[in-house]
Amino acid sequence: MKNGQIWYDTDGNDIQAHGGCIIKHGDTYYWYGEHKGGETKVTHLVSGAEVARVDVIGVSCYSSKNLRDWKYEGLALEADKDNENSPIHTSKVLERPKVIYNEKTNKFVMWFHAERPDYSLAGVGVAVSDSPLGPFEFKFAKVPNKQDSRDMTIFKDNDGTAYLFHSANRNKTMNIARLTEDYTDVDGFYVSVLEDQEREAPALFYKDGMYYMISSGCTGWAPNAALFAICPHLLGKWKLIDNPCEGKFARQTFFGQSSYIFEAEGKFYLMLDHWKPDDLRNSGYSILPIEITDDNCLIVPWQEEWQGI
Repeated sequence: MKNGQIWYDTDGNDIQAHGGCIIKHGDTYYWYGEHKGGETKVTHLVSGAEVARVDVIGVSCYSSKNLRDWKYEGLALEADKDNENSPIHTSKVLERPKVIYNEKTNKFVMWFHAERPDYSLAGVGVAVSDSPLGPFEFKFAKVPNKQDSRDMTIFKDNDGTAYLFHSANRNKTMNIARLTEDYTDVDGFYVSVLEDQEREAPALFYKDGMYYMISSGCTGWAPNAALFAICPHLLGKWKLIDNPCEGKFARQTFFGQSSYIFEAEGKFYLMLDHWKPDDLRNSGYSILPIEITDDNCLIVPWQEEWQGI
């Protein structure tokens, strides 16, 4: 599997799981992401700018035992093709789906960036399933805590409390919003971090007393230099450090953008999307190892291929 290129499932079809995440349940890994298998269209924003998008198809699910051979399991969440007022109607925008498992309720909860075609909503959507394969039942879309939400991820802390990390204040701030015990809504508490830093595409993990976050700058589809931030307390003052990438085109994050960080066999890996705004369907993927130095710095070295585990 060549990093930076489109990947293929066990049937030889292109993997459609953009902006997604990989989680492990039992002995199986599940990869969720945006199915962008439709025509790339140009939509005008409220600001007058243009953005590429694909009509909502749904959220794909793939399964694997080794993180290399991916079986397509179908759409875990399907677009609503009938109700034009539905936040997941084909005419809307669904981005960056993240799935988290709740041990107390035995439910799988999906969060995603929910948008209108002109990106004027800046909200989140929530869906729930009894199985990692779905089908996920769509619950609602909202603006969390009356704060705009664009690029986002979900993070579960060591005590089981889960949080929504989302770019807010027109991408100038990163908000950390605590979720309810069943993970299906925000509970009203949130803090703002990295204020006026204009970061998006957050991806997080915790290791040996330190929280780490990799994010990207706000340059639309154009690649930029990733930065990592650290904090000994999840809700404390996060400190931006530097670009963790090493290798050719490191200053452009290898022409990719952070999507998610997952753990496999005690090691952490960064997922990247390599967006092609003129042909979103064929946007590529990378999975790269994360190294942690003794002084809590991150290194993400470029590798030509992903071999799995």
